[in-house]
Amino acid sequence: MNVDRKLFERKDEILSYMRDRAEESYGEIVRTYGEAEYKKRASGINKKIIATTDNIKSIILQRARSQNWEKEEVLKNILVVTYSSYVIMIEFRNRAWPYEYMAFARRIGELWEPFCKLCFDYPIRSDVELYEAPLFSEVKEQLQEEIRVYINSLNITDDEKENLLEYYDKVWSLVTSGEIKLELDLHFKIDGRKYNIDFKSGFQSNEKGNTNRLLLVASIYKNIVGGDNECMLFVRANEDDNNHYLQTLKNSGIWDVSCGEETYQQISEYSGFNLAGWIQDNIDWSSDLSDDTIQYFRDNDLEKYLTW
Repeated sequence: MNVDRKLFERKDEILSYMRDRAEESYGEIVRTYGEAEYKKRASGINKKIIATTDNIKSIILQRARSQNWEKEEVLKNILVVTYSSYVIMIEFRNRAWPYEYMAFARRIGELWEPFCKLCFDYPIRSDVELYEAPLFSEVKEQLQEEIRVYINSLNITDDEKENLLEYYDKVWSLVTSGEIKLELDLHFKIDGRKYNIDFKSGFQSNEKGNTNRLLLVASIYKNIVGGDNECMLFVRANEDDNNHYLQTLKNSGIWDVSCGEETYQQISEYSGFNLAGWIQDNIDWSSDLSDDTIQYFRDNDLEKYLTW
């Protein structure tokens, strides 16, 4: 397979190459693990497909640098190779360990998030800059120091200051009784303003724990970290297809929630790339998956989950 700047126009060639590579690897895996070790077969072939994908991406990026490809050429090539790898992963996972509906629905959602993030890993906009999320321990330490300085500056007795600090420490002990992870799925900056993004396939089950965590994290970004911090939730499912936990976040005043088509509009605005249009023109699960795979999905009523 010739990797050039127009590779993204040859999806069938990419699929054929990656399928043949996976077939070679799967033969070795089957000889290593018996039928009863289907989980090891599935894990083994998945790792091989990821390795092949990473190798192709490395070639793309190397040639893009040496040949001065346009940003859009780089992103389109990365997108089509990534999508093709998903097709092959699904085929061989289903061969090694046939999907049931819960695992398949979850897997399609799991693949969607990193796919969307590619638009920010290789943004068309020149002012998009990824950044590392702060550690809660650092945020806590900074706030504690500010509060201690403030309390010590008050015109009260030393005993009163000590009592205030003791109560303050008690409050912190409650807040930090569990780990607080401020890292979300994506963090980027535009013109100094920070955007903290969480991707979600949908809210169809009991999401109480996750909802409470998201409310806490956004509150910390807004009220403690401060500055120009925006917290945005990108949901794949349409708003009407989600339960009340989504509405809790939407009505919180601290999360900017987008669903369905609006999510893709936000991705386009902030990354500079029309991902929805690219998906419409290039992703066709029913045609790209092998005949036996798509037939299995149809027989088991799984094809309906193949929507992005």
